[in-house]
Amino acid sequence: MDLFHYRDRNNKEIDLICEAPDGRVVGIEVKAAATAKIEHAHHLASLRDALGDRFTAGVVLYSGALALPLGDRIMALPLSALWEA
Repeated sequence: MDLFHYRDRNNKEIDLICEAPDGRVVGIEVKAAATAKIEHAHHLASLRDALGDRFTAGVVLYSGALALPLGDRIMALPLSALWEA
């Protein structure tokens, strides 16, 4: 698995991109906000649209408590999901 940070010349930024050896990609954004908003997923949606089927999932980690859908293959998850089983 390869890990990357992404920023293009237009300042579209994704905090973490995970690419599997077979080319599948997961994008992760980390936000300090207590409320997940669709705007938090805009750059993940751009990556999804650019990669098509290679884009497996996008995750926005935030300080709230609920798992929420933010679009096709994009979810908002509480930061606490990282350590909860």
